[in-house]
Amino acid sequence: MLDTVFFDLDNTILDFNKAERIALTRTLEELGVSPTEKTCARYSAINLAQWKLLEKGIITRREVKLRRFRLLFEELGVEADAEEAAAKYEGLLGIGHYFMEGAKELLEELFGTYRLYLVTNGTAAVQKGRIKSADLKKYFADIFISEEIGFNKPDIRYFESCFSRIPSFSKDKSVIVGDSLTSDIQGGINAGIRTVWFHPAGTAVSEANGEETAVPDREIRSLKELPALLRGWEQEETR
Repeated sequence: MLDTVFFDLDNTILDFNKAERIALTRTLEELGVSPTEKTCARYSAINLAQWKLLEKGIITRREVKLRRFRLLFEELGVEADAEEAAAKYEGLLGIGHYFMEGAKELLEELFGTYRLYLVTNGTAAVQKGRIKSADLKKYFADIFISEEIGFNKPDIRYFESCFSRIPSFSKDKSVIVGDSLTSDIQGGINAGIRTVWFHPAGTAVSEANGEETAVPDREIRSLKELPALLRGWEQEETR
């Protein structure tokens, strides 16, 4: 029977896209760069690409923080300091929080029935600020931030470190829920636990994966679907 649920943070529990847009807009304004829709969308694409490189171990976390702004400013042809932008952006990103639809209600429903754990690749200072603002600690038995662990999802060493800190842990009784095929789902596969892909947009795995091969055990479009899915798994096992 399932007893342990790992949740990704960004765009699973908290709305990172909204937080990113607000923090980026203010950062660019303070640097004298016009935060147009096109500019913000381009930053998001560049930023995502850098995190994918981090997942693969190609670049470091510090390089992610600086490269995304350097590349953006180069494309825009503006004179702005990437170090200053990164510092301003992180400070703003760590302030406040925005829940994904149904996320708080989901945690309230699952808390006490399952052991809940938070697993995130985000920057420690930023994530801790958002987690505190959202008062998430009360729901989770522990919170695993990759910058503190020393490895990033989907690296199996990240998950092994997490598992080692969980009493009476069993892979067979565990599942990870997240929005990223390359980080959460591939990480779950690497670690040998069940996987649930949360994707509100309804994108097909084949379209979202690109060259990746991560295929989740289950998919949900809404967080409201998760409790019934978990119960269904348990019922299948007791037959």
